[in-house]
Amino acid sequence: MDIKIIFEDKDILVVEKPPKIPCQSDKTSDDDIMSILNRPYLGLVHRLDRPVGGVMVYAKNEKTNSFLSKEVSARRLYKEYLVVVCGRPEASKGELRDYLKKLRTINMSKVVDKGNNGAKEAVLEYELLESKDTEEYGTLSLLKVILKTGRHHQIRVQLSNAGFPIWGDNKYNKTFVKKKEWTQISLWSYKIGFYHPTNKTNSTFISLPYDEYPWDVFDMKDN
Repeated sequence: MDIKIIFEDKDILVVEKPPKIPCQSDKTSDDDIMSILNRPYLGLVHRLDRPVGGVMVYAKNEKTNSFLSKEVSARRLYKEYLVVVCGRPEASKGELRDYLKKLRTINMSKVVDKGNNGAKEAVLEYELLESKDTEEYGTLSLLKVILKTGRHHQIRVQLSNAGFPIWGDNKYNKTFVKKKEWTQISLWSYKIGFYHPTNKTNSTFISLPYDEYPWDVFDMKDN
C-alpha cells in the first residue's frame, strides 16, 4: 500500500493516514503506517484511531521525537478535525468540557463526574460549517473541531454526549450501533500545526477527506 507523503525533511514526516490502517503495530498484526513507511527511525508523536483518516506527523530522529512529544504534553500541537454529525447543534460555535473515563475491557470511554476514579478532563471547541437535510439520515451537519486535550475516543464521546453523534460511528451513535453493520466513521484529521524544531517556524499541514458519502454532501472546498 502507498501512503501519501505530504511533507518530509530530515526531522519530520507528514503523511495522510488512510482510514482503517493503524498508525502503529497492534495486536492484529495488520499492516500499519510505520511498517509501510519503513524508515530507519520513526517516532510516534500522536495517534489517530484506526477508523480515522487524515494528516499525521512522525519524528525522524530521537531529538525531534522528544521535542514534539513535549509540545504535545504542553498542548501546543494544534489539531483540527472535520466531522459529519447527525443533527444540528443549537449553537453555531461552542466548547465542550467533560470528564471521561476509559473502559479498557470494551475499548470505549464514557462521560463521568469530575470526582470519578480515573476521570480525565476533555476539552474541545466546535464550529458549525454547514447543515444539509437528507432523506435517509435527516439533518447532517459538517463541523470543525479543535482538540484541546487528547483523550481516548474524545471527539466521538463528547459529540455523542452533546446530542450530535458522528455519522457512521459504530460505538457511540445509537443509529449505527443498532444496524450492526460496519460503516466508515466520518471523522477526519484535517489540519495539524506545530513549531518546527529545526526551522524555528510554525508549520501547518492539511488533508481533505475522501470524496465519498457523507463528505460529498458538503462542498469541502469552501470549508
